[in-house]
Amino acid sequence: MSKCALLVVDMQIGLFHGPDKPYAAAQVLANINLLIDKARLAGAPVFAVRHTGPSGSPIEPGSPLTQLIPELNIDASADNVFDKTRPNCFTGTELGAWLQSAHIDQLFITGMKTEFCIDTTCRAAAELGFHPVLVSDAHTTVDSPVLSADVIIAHHNRTLNGPFVKLMSAGECEF
Repeated sequence: MSKCALLVVDMQIGLFHGPDKPYAAAQVLANINLLIDKARLAGAPVFAVRHTGPSGSPIEPGSPLTQLIPELNIDASADNVFDKTRPNCFTGTELGAWLQSAHIDQLFITGMKTEFCIDTTCRAAAELGFHPVLVSDAHTTVDSPVLSADVIIAHHNRTLNGPFVKLMSAGECEF
């Protein structure tokens, strides 16, 4: 039987409440909160990561733009909240070691932005030997100059499914 964990990526003020509104923001947030509740009920660990930049930048560690959105059901006293500086949630962080020490083999991945940190983390998790599950309706992005957000999300769901992740909806996920 798999030991599971939930990873919530970059659900922070500067991205979620920034000038460009994420696609299906309310539904994605509701689905992530549902997954947080499911994980807690099952005793599965919840990890929330924030993207930060160098000191003096608008996204320096601790800045208002890097704070998790208050609508997210993360409990900093119970959940593991950490920072990253790269699109890959494993690079320069202890995430891989934490998952290994807890004997986690299946990682449910949610959050922002689909084409950057979600994509990169899904691929890295698979290469590191974890069994990533991309939650199809619990990650989002914003429109780009070339593609609309819904097309970006659909493309990544299709591209990552199979070679890199198992694709599941929030309703299908069980911890």
